Amino acid sequence: MCVLGLGLIGGSLLRAAEAAGRDAFGYNRSVEGAQAARFDGFDANEDLDQVLGRAADSEALIVLAVPMPALPIMLDHIRTMAPRCAVTDVISVKDAVLQQVTTCGLLDNYVGGHPMAGTAHSGWAAGDARMFTGAPWVVSVDDHVRPDIWTDVMDLALDCHAVVVPARSDEHDAAAAAISHLPHLLAEALSVTAGEIPLAYALAAGSFRDGTRVAGTSPDLVRAMCEANSADLLPVLDRAIELLGSARTTLADRASVAELVETGHAARMRYESFSRPEILATVIGAENWREELAAAGRAGGVIRSALPSRDSRG
Repeated sequence: MCVLGLGLIGGSLLRAAEAAGRDAFGYNRSVEGAQAARFDGFDANEDLDQVLGRAADSEALIVLAVPMPALPIMLDHIRTMAPRCAVTDVISVKDAVLQQVTTCGLLDNYVGGHPMAGTAHSGWAAGDARMFTGAPWVVSVDDHVRPDIWTDVMDLALDCHAVVVPARSDEHDAAAAAISHLPHLLAEALSVTAGEIPLAYALAAGSFRDGTRVAGTSPDLVRAMCEANSADLLPVLDRAIELLGSARTTLADRASVAELVETGHAARMRYESFSRPEILATVIGAENWREELAAAGRAGGVIRSALPSRDSRG
């Protein structure tokens, strides 16, 4: 396996893959990051052509762990140096990546991925081999995906102790806008609002800390994920503004925020009791397998152990 980008997620992935016994190596643009990885005993290099040449020779699964703005350049290098390698990614939007991969002519070898894990920190030093333990890891089941590559990406996620959630790229992006990208903007707004009140930081405790945790993420990364998913982010942002606007109106007119608080509490309780049934019956590569997995993922189903494939024996 070849990881391109050894920041928080890519660095955690390289650690987790090695811990699982995989033959894994990686690339990092900064010399300092690659050196830090080597110092910690990992196989890392800052020479992209050399890394991709090695990936091509070993027929490695390439994992893109770079920010969206760097994606076109990376894909162009892969097309030149390792066009036959299977490719996945860990980028927080899927449709925009899918379009870039298609434009670059690498669609046949690509299956999208997105582990729903992370912290507000960044860089190699922030990585953790246990980052993905128990985390949902989306593996895309778009119409083009090949069963063999889908199986490879599923196995990678399971080796990292994640649970696999099959989903179409467009459905992933709509959901990620609500549960990932919108919270980033709300955290930024909460941070700005509190920062304008002199006593606020002195009184801040758990609710402020938890509500603003992701505001500590690098602004460049937040911009990249939100702006790349603007089409899906705008409707949920509008909905959040509508809810807050209604709460403001009832607070001003009736000194009440009951409706928002009660419906929000009920929604949170539904999340707490949300079940994740295990997907067991689908055979990868069988007729309609992509549609079956997408429907199962939509209903909350997850994959906890490797599914059989049509070519499996036994």
